Amino acid sequence: MVVPSVKESEQDRAVGVAASADEGTRGEADSDGDAASASPSRRFQILSLDGGGYKGMFSAVLLAKLEEDLGVSLVEHFDLIAGTSTGGIIALGLGVGLSPADLVDFYLQSGPSIFPHPGRRLIRWVVRSKYPAAPLRDALVAAFGDRCLWESSVPLCIPSYDLENDGVYLFRTPHSERLKRDWREKLVDVALATSAAPTYLPAHGLRGLRLVDGGVWVNNPSVLAIAEAVHEFKIELRDIHILSLGTTSDLSVRPPYLDHGGLLPWASSATKVFLRGQSLAASNAAEYLMAKGHWLRVDPAVPDKLLRLDRLSPDKLRARAEQESRYASDDVRRIFLNHKAGPYEPLYTPARSLL
Repeated sequence: MVVPSVKESEQDRAVGVAASADEGTRGEADSDGDAASASPSRRFQILSLDGGGYKGMFSAVLLAKLEEDLGVSLVEHFDLIAGTSTGGIIALGLGVGLSPADLVDFYLQSGPSIFPHPGRRLIRWVVRSKYPAAPLRDALVAAFGDRCLWESSVPLCIPSYDLENDGVYLFRTPHSERLKRDWREKLVDVALATSAAPTYLPAHGLRGLRLVDGGVWVNNPSVLAIAEAVHEFKIELRDIHILSLGTTSDLSVRPPYLDHGGLLPWASSATKVFLRGQSLAASNAAEYLMAKGHWLRVDPAVPDKLLRLDRLSPDKLRARAEQESRYASDDVRRIFLNHKAGPYEPLYTPARSLL
């Protein structure tokens, strides 16, 4: 899988000043038993969070139960968090101190107002986005207030897509010298931009840009996170470990009429097939790039239409997440808990901008 050329949200077209191997790098110089090499190991751990709308509660519950079982704060064990759409909202929350349990409450309390019963919205959905942005915005303001990206305690990478310029768009914390603009962005704006799923929620306007869900190009951001670690943090592939969380995938049987179908037969299946193929490509590529034992993916298959992007039973979703956390607990302990992320200091802040 080839990673697309990314037009940064900072709008830098040049590569800019590259940090040295020791600058902007988190992680301890610990060893996980890999073969000795000429250069020292700098272990670097990534938490990758898929998109999935309301189903993001699966990731939040799974993380909360893992923390409860293992007696740890998981965010302390990761050097970078990448999240798309609902995964981006979770990443932002974790970055500013919300616990996974807090984020479970966010979904339980705000989900019904963000995704109310469709009713007459099915008629509206033919020509307009299915849901207005206001309930999501209100929930995000209540959760994040007016905090900005620079206030995150962990480096973040949050994708969106720019309809105005027809290109990919990344929000990133100021963890590299050349990332000079995004640190000012409000968390609410970043969350609205990464989660504006086409046909479900309207595009988010930001200084003339029209930003939609990052899931249109990288719903599973694991390969994006690998590229960020290698390019901005100067980390070797052999030193990267990834915990990649999906939001459940449907056990689907694609009907035979798609084989020769046109626009109408494919209307209800195209998006699902595209997202499924994109996610599998990202997972396969990431697993291929990672050293053996450095990759853990949790994305259970569930019956088709049991859990939908905007309609689900919170009790059923929580039950499945709790079950999966039991299966994943030992692997998470074994692979990730022997490393703690080093201190992170944003390179750009309001105070530093005055110097």
